[in-house]
Amino acid sequence: MDNIDRKILSILQENARTPLKVIAEQVFLSSPAVSARIERLEGAGLITGYQAQLSCAAMGYQIKAFISLEVEPRQKPEFYPYIERCPNVMECNCVTGDYSMLLKVCFHTTQELDQFINQLDRFGRTRTQIVFSTPVEHRGIPTLAEDEPEEKI
Repeated sequence: MDNIDRKILSILQENARTPLKVIAEQVFLSSPAVSARIERLEGAGLITGYQAQLSCAAMGYQIKAFISLEVEPRQKPEFYPYIERCPNVMECNCVTGDYSMLLKVCFHTTQELDQFINQLDRFGRTRTQIVFSTPVEHRGIPTLAEDEPEEKI
């Protein structure tokens, strides 16, 4: 991956709908060359997908929360398929510490959140933090600095 690939990744993270022509102008390549690089980055697993970011509040999901959940290792084969089927779970991360899972969820009401937490009780102890505000929204990861060594794909 070179600096041009990094610039392309940065542009796509900012706006995945940026036209190839615009990206090509910014990285001083032809549109077909940019297209080939994007395909290579996708094939290498650096780009894993494209999606629209929606506003939870505008969609009626007024409650955003983080739930820490204590799941025993023996429960994971049952827990993972269950949590994948829960549409209000935006993220599920296996973490270190007192709790083994960290869930990011959105619900319309605190009553819906409470019902979900009650369903999670079968897997273990929970601790919930309701979000008041989000000063930094989800954003892309930084691309490598120009002075870092290049890694070939």
